[in-house]
Amino acid sequence: MKPVALITGASSGIGREFATIHAKRGGNLVIVARSVDKLAAVKADLESTYSIQVTIIAKDLSLPEAAQEIYDEVKAAGIEVDYLINNAGFGGQGKFHEREWATDLAMIQLNVVTLTALCRLFLPDFVKRNRGRILNVSSTASLLPGPLQAVYYATKAYVTSFSNAIAEELHDTNITVTALLPGATETEFARTSGLDKTELFKETASARSVAQDGYAGMLAGKLDVISGVSLAQNMTLAMIPFIPKKLLLGQVREMQSVKP
Repeated sequence: MKPVALITGASSGIGREFATIHAKRGGNLVIVARSVDKLAAVKADLESTYSIQVTIIAKDLSLPEAAQEIYDEVKAAGIEVDYLINNAGFGGQGKFHEREWATDLAMIQLNVVTLTALCRLFLPDFVKRNRGRILNVSSTASLLPGPLQAVYYATKAYVTSFSNAIAEELHDTNITVTALLPGATETEFARTSGLDKTELFKETASARSVAQDGYAGMLAGKLDVISGVSLAQNMTLAMIPFIPKKLLLGQVREMQSVKP
């Protein structure tokens, strides 16, 4: 049987690369994103290139009912999901009190609530079969507070913490939960979040390399996979617990300030 991967945010960026990697390995796919046209293009490309089956679900994942609707559609189609890859998410730059609350609320819904709901819906099926893998895309942003991206950093801290916790709850099963923590990555994220003119995104990793690291880490059952960071950045991340918090916050704020 070909393993089926359900991937959210699969129409572009890291999600699109996840879909390609899985298809190249001969696996079937359920791909989810808002744009049915973009999903259809991905489906046509992958099915013709790799002779696999791709099911598309066009869904706005920032809506409260999205996760349940996705699960219901998958079950109605008789599809058994083996890998759940929660990739969809978005951020946004600016002071919390000046940003549109509706935008940040949608961010919390997508980055936290929908991701959690999809895990809650699919995990009982995994447990019943005693097999399955979950990959939740978090961020190196989850390792520290993020002034000028306060809500985004907080949502990713949740994703990493949540993923690690349920991974341990499942320690006596054949189910694994992995958190992928990318650094700055070359996707639409920087442009749509307003970060493309900041120091943080001066150098970026490729979406393909990040997806490869995450997918391999998921198959290996790793807890955390840090990807797309330089040696110097890795050393900085390791030093976070030892840097005075006030100093650290100032450095992060400066890196995320838009430069004229």
